[in-house]
Amino acid sequence: MNSNQIKDITLSLIDSFKEAGNIALELRKKGLKNEIKSDNTPVTNGDIEVNNILTKKISSLTPQIPIISEETSSNKKDKNLENFWLIDPIDGTDSYINNRDEFTLNAALIINKKALIGIINAPDKNRLFYSYGPLNSFEVTDGKEIKLSEKKKNKSNEVKAVSYSNEIKSEILKFHNKFKVTSYQKMKSSLKFCVIAAGEYDLYIADPRAYEWDIAAGHAILEHSGGTLTDFNGNKILYGKEDFKNSSLIAKGRIFYDE
Repeated sequence: MNSNQIKDITLSLIDSFKEAGNIALELRKKGLKNEIKSDNTPVTNGDIEVNNILTKKISSLTPQIPIISEETSSNKKDKNLENFWLIDPIDGTDSYINNRDEFTLNAALIINKKALIGIINAPDKNRLFYSYGPLNSFEVTDGKEIKLSEKKKNKSNEVKAVSYSNEIKSEILKFHNKFKVTSYQKMKSSLKFCVIAAGEYDLYIADPRAYEWDIAAGHAILEHSGGTLTDFNGNKILYGKEDFKNSSLIAKGRIFYDE
């Protein structure tokens, strides 16, 4: 798969992500049908409908590549995967159910266990992000496309972090102190990676939690904007691990690399 094919696959998915995002909003407006899954997490008819739209389109574009989705059990037991798709139809289901705007639609193409393509739509914020290789990470909002690696960050002495909780654990606080964090904001879903890629925030630290489909698309978007994602020991994040469980995470924006 060459760079032009990778770009074409990415761009071919944009309209499907927009369609799925609009449908997710329409279904919520009509009133969602909620269920509790076996892992005690919520799922809605919106999750299922988005999953159907995205998997159908992705299957048509890359029929030979398996799809791992949070909302379907097929392929989840596959082992030694190197090339596959990771889909989280709606990340931040709690936000989605409760009429908040931080939920996202996510898909990532993993090649050789690395995140190569990332697409994230935050329809209630009218923000769509996508990437298909180094320095090819973009945001589309209000019909305008912005290349994230060229987006200027306001110069200041601030280091702003995002966090999945208002309560900062002691281990995470050590990293906040190390990187001289001046403020942090609780944020749900993969939007955390997007706002770091966009230069609006600078850092995200997480202990081992969640699953690979929660982070893969954001990983690609962040890395291709000039940021990095590693574990606490500085190791690169690879995909296809047992049960698709995440390791610890340090997501850093360009502020740590720009002169």
